[in-house]
Amino acid sequence: MNKLLAASAAIAVAMMATSASAETVRLGTEGAYAPWNFLDDNGDVAGFEIDLGNEICARAELDCTWVVNDWDSMIPNLVAGNYDAIMAGMSITDERKESIDFSDNYFPPDPSMYMVRAGTELDFDALSGANIGVQGSTIQAGYVEDNFGADNTVKAFETADQALADLNAGNVDVILADGSYIQEIIAGSEGMLEVIGPEVAIGGGVGVGLRKADDELEGTINEVIGEMKSDGSLDELILKWFPDKTGPIFAGS
Repeated sequence: MNKLLAASAAIAVAMMATSASAETVRLGTEGAYAPWNFLDDNGDVAGFEIDLGNEICARAELDCTWVVNDWDSMIPNLVAGNYDAIMAGMSITDERKESIDFSDNYFPPDPSMYMVRAGTELDFDALSGANIGVQGSTIQAGYVEDNFGADNTVKAFETADQALADLNAGNVDVILADGSYIQEIIAGSEGMLEVIGPEVAIGGGVGVGLRKADDELEGTINEVIGEMKSDGSLDELILKWFPDKTGPIFAGS
């Protein structure tokens, strides 16, 4: 009996060790913000951040799974423990740092841009009476509300694609969004859409969102991001998904 108990204990210890060595990390993403993250024709997550997240997990020997979540509840669901990290084109801001931590940035600060239907004229020095579209709970939504909310109508949409649809339908006059997203849309619009007005510098680059208590996971992710910056593989991924960018972006910096 003692030998049997000892053998059972040894098996239990081995199983615990195996479980600890294969840590599962759940990565939350929106799945609706190409080319950062989106659902492909098979309904699987794809995009720049999916490639990057999978590479981070492979290098760190983490067992990772992807969880698709609506943008406006992305941070609350992280804090609630429904996943362990956010990779969803989320800009690093002081306001967000009040509730969560961020990894080092894996995408440099990305100027926001205004997009309109071709031929639209707007005076951003005295903008009045315009319908401005933004994705809700974004840095752009806060900026537009603070700077143009008094004299214009700000329409917040659940997804960026919904804002784009209303722009194409003429229900909004202009959209403010990440420049990398805007440029991708304009490139495929066959001249129907264009950039207008000044670029807007808000946010401190894009990073992985993490719970404040998860210092070990943050350190692991930062180590891999640092390696990928140094060996040029992060630049390669950025240029793959954002061909308008020019390198080097991080390598050698």
